[in-house]
Amino acid sequence: MTTDDTGRLAENLSRELRHIVMLLRRTTAGQPVTVQQYSVLGSLENGACRMTELAEEHGVQLPTMSVQVNRLEEAGLVARGTDASDARVRTVELTGEGRDRLRAVRRARIAYLSGRLGALTPEERADIARALPALAKLGRS
Repeated sequence: MTTDDTGRLAENLSRELRHIVMLLRRTTAGQPVTVQQYSVLGSLENGACRMTELAEEHGVQLPTMSVQVNRLEEAGLVARGTDASDARVRTVELTGEGRDRLRAVRRARIAYLSGRLGALTPEERADIARALPALAKLGRS
């Protein structure tokens, strides 16, 4: 694959990923929690996280992340804490309600995607299944 081919592939992938993200966002339209806030909840799924780590993961400044976390805390979806090794460090973790809300959103998205995937041919679904390992590698590199 040439550099031009790789560039075209990147352009096409970017465009199609945008469409898929927009499709998934529609499943939570009208909810009191924004898409960005659901993304923060997802970042906390595996346990408490430092505020600085959250900001870095989401590509925002710490004050911007603080605003998001404040809103999530007011909604009862996250709780702030301190790092056991350094009391000056602020952490954030999901509450039970936050975990429940995140699961509900995931179920809605999976149900929606299942319906959309069901409209594809078996060959198209197989193509997507074959592409998933490469997409996962791309997203985690």
